[in-house]
Amino acid sequence: MSAVFNFTFVPWFRSVAPYIHKFRNQTFVVGVTGEAIAAGKLQSIAQDLALIQALGVKIVLVHGFRPQVNEQLAAKGHAPRYSHGIRVTDSVALDCAQEAAGQLRFEIEAAFSQGLPNTPMAGATVRVISGNFVTARPVGIVDGVDFMHSGLVRKVDVGGIHRTLDMGAMVLVSPFGFSPTGEAFNLSMEEVATRVAIELKADKLMFLTEVAGIRLNPLEAEGEDNPVDTELPLDVAQKLLAQLPPATLPTDVGFYLQHCVKACKEGVERSHILPFATDGALLLEVYVHDGIGTMVIDERLEELREAKPDDVGGILQLIEPFEKDGTLVKRSRTEIERDISAYTIIEHDGVIFGCAALYPYPEAGTAEMAAVTVSPQSQGTGDGEKLLKRIEQRARATGLKSIFVLTTRTMHWFLKRGFQPVDPEWLPEQRKAKYNWSRKSQVLVKYL
Repeated sequence: MSAVFNFTFVPWFRSVAPYIHKFRNQTFVVGVTGEAIAAGKLQSIAQDLALIQALGVKIVLVHGFRPQVNEQLAAKGHAPRYSHGIRVTDSVALDCAQEAAGQLRFEIEAAFSQGLPNTPMAGATVRVISGNFVTARPVGIVDGVDFMHSGLVRKVDVGGIHRTLDMGAMVLVSPFGFSPTGEAFNLSMEEVATRVAIELKADKLMFLTEVAGIRLNPLEAEGEDNPVDTELPLDVAQKLLAQLPPATLPTDVGFYLQHCVKACKEGVERSHILPFATDGALLLEVYVHDGIGTMVIDERLEELREAKPDDVGGILQLIEPFEKDGTLVKRSRTEIERDISAYTIIEHDGVIFGCAALYPYPEAGTAEMAAVTVSPQSQGTGDGEKLLKRIEQRARATGLKSIFVLTTRTMHWFLKRGFQPVDPEWLPEQRKAKYNWSRKSQVLVKYL
């Protein structure tokens, strides 16, 4: 095995580990469009879902079948009809939907049953269980349009789904529901997935669709690797929806966004819109910091807070590379544990991406802002400014008049944020006694 492979694989695998721990025993509802299956993506999607499940995630898979039903209708010389963004399901369309659902269920179960050597499914045992988990009601007549056998979700068998997941199986839900009288109704995958996620209190709702995601300002996407906004706060998503015309087509900006917003408003912390055209989109979204699609969240995932003893390991891991290259002065674990109450951190999904410490010198009316670190993955996102503002707030709260930093490489960053250079002789006597004259650190002060 080459040294280059070791060099790239080991750090990557270590970076993924926090997300594996974070999502273990969580529940994801994944909505896969019929377009993804028609595009030949089922095999790779099944492999990725099997891997995610193997890492301890409970999965409910909801499949769509829009193009498959339209294909069946075309074969019978019957044109598809839509109104208000919903299929009008007459008796012919209902037969086509049942045929398409049966065929897709067969294909999905087959995809999860494969275990050939030298494939991602080798050695995997994925039990896929489907059933009548959804009770439906008719859409009825809307604005003079009779939707006939089209329905909406009335109730989700939450207990049955949870019991199935607790058995270690993956739950498969087709966009069909049955009334208490046994009548079948054709449902939309998007509504089913959203209602199931809400009723289960799922940790994630993920739509794997033909839409890459959402960009609030398309002009900002020029020259960027990812053309979409990877994180969309719920309030911003709601304002965007209010500005858009009603979405009737899957490619309309608001089509999937409206379901993501609904899920987040009703308790699902994170809802995602992912492009099935990107190989491994599910893995990239779940196990990579920035993800690949657009995530709607009911609050920003980055939590700015004071550090606790359990954060010592994360702080050490964050600052170690900067200590090695000389950007930061080396600090021992004992020193960080002793001073942990001085630290402020930025945490994202259980991973620490930024930290700074405040060491007060009350007799001089000032404090040192030390160990200022932002992970390379988060640099340029404003995390440094957030840390600085929190440190300033902490300093003001204790009646201090200024904060100062010692730096050898990041002087310009601090100068842009109101710091002024001073002679090391300015330092409080207690701090001056520990000043490393051979390191020649610049001393910068900001008056509060």
